[in-house]
Amino acid sequence: MKYRKFSGSDFDFLKDIVGKENVIEKKDLEPDFAHDELQTVSAFPDVHVYVTDKEQVQKIMKYANEQLIPVTVRGSGTGLVGACVPIEGGILLDTSKMNRFLELDKVNMTLTVEPGVLLMEIYEYVEKEGLFYAPDPGEKSATIGGNISTNAGGMRAVKYGVTRDWVRGLEVVLPNGELVHFGGKVVKNSSGYSLKDLIIGSEGTLGIVVSAILKLIPIPKKAVSLLIPFKDRIAAIDAVPKVISMETLPTAVEFLEKNSLRFSEEYLGKKIPNADYQAYLLVSFDGNTQEEIDHLVDLVSQLCVDELGAIDVYLVDTDERKQSVWSARGAFLEAIKASTSQIDECDVVLPRAHISEYLTFTQNLSQEIGIRIPYFGHAGDGNLHIYFCKDQLTDEEWLRKTEIGFKKMYLKAFELGGLVSGEHGIGYAKKPYLKMQVGETQIQLMKSIKQAFDPNNILNPGKII
Repeated sequence: MKYRKFSGSDFDFLKDIVGKENVIEKKDLEPDFAHDELQTVSAFPDVHVYVTDKEQVQKIMKYANEQLIPVTVRGSGTGLVGACVPIEGGILLDTSKMNRFLELDKVNMTLTVEPGVLLMEIYEYVEKEGLFYAPDPGEKSATIGGNISTNAGGMRAVKYGVTRDWVRGLEVVLPNGELVHFGGKVVKNSSGYSLKDLIIGSEGTLGIVVSAILKLIPIPKKAVSLLIPFKDRIAAIDAVPKVISMETLPTAVEFLEKNSLRFSEEYLGKKIPNADYQAYLLVSFDGNTQEEIDHLVDLVSQLCVDELGAIDVYLVDTDERKQSVWSARGAFLEAIKASTSQIDECDVVLPRAHISEYLTFTQNLSQEIGIRIPYFGHAGDGNLHIYFCKDQLTDEEWLRKTEIGFKKMYLKAFELGGLVSGEHGIGYAKKPYLKMQVGETQIQLMKSIKQAFDPNNILNPGKII
């Protein structure tokens, strides 16, 4: 697609719509708005525009569609695959100021919000009402619009599912500026194709979410975490299926290794209790009575120590211990980033039965190609986050080794029944690996969907397919 060159009249139009204070020209733009958190993909837009309501989004999209100007949507910019990077220039449409809570419906147990509301703000808003929004992506400063666009997962997915499972309805501006509603407050919906679910996970390529209706449930009254050390990685991973098949599904099952905890200790500047073993499961449960929680603790402790080879079971029960252990787990990505000059990520998801085999492959690959590859993951749902670290490699060595390494990583994941991404999406950076896995037929089906929604290919062009 040949896009029209951005001009002075386009600036004037945008300033009339949103006000000149919300229009930032390329020459005045901060470099942070040319990349996402991982910084592996970089490109500047012609203009950065803050929108504050859906009517502004409609007018801008109608104009951009008629004038053939590319538009890329951005929230907090916390993505890791370049999905919010405007690689074709044009308009960077920033929805972070669309951050209002529109309605809390306690009868239908839903919360309606604009896309710029932060995940941590949603937690705070509903939990003071005794309600619970369960999706738990690692970056709590991400916007809900960004979570929806990538179908974000997180640690609680093993019990509660991912973002898609908690979105009841969406209000969406199409590339031509038309406003449409998908889904609603209803619990069940068998009314034709699920267009709502096409928007979720489409990474801003099909439409722009301008409000979302989220499902809520009563907040669990009690919760507990257990830090369970094992002699090695294989023993820890092998224990996961039996922990998950207990009478109550865990809220989260995270896999940790000593090296990852060491990165966090150095990054946070504090010692983590009981962090001297080789491998761990961090298991959490929630429920509504202390008796229920105590029973689960006894059950999992007995199972892990007596049958699954755990060295011990540590109760993470005090506020200090909770903060220490979970902050260490939450800091893994930032700690790995701080340990090196540059990183790139492999966000694969595998059947749980193959996690240990895949991590052994990863360690062997690290030795084979001479590159440091730390990792951590959601053992409960098979989603692994594996990082290539540049360290002292030259730019040429880094590009060569990551190209070789990623291809081998993804091919191995496909061999074991895995997929390219568990929660971070495809964006721009992972397109070759998606095509390598799904093949031409599925790519053409996706292109047909894109063509139906966006025939002029103006919305987030160059992403996914």
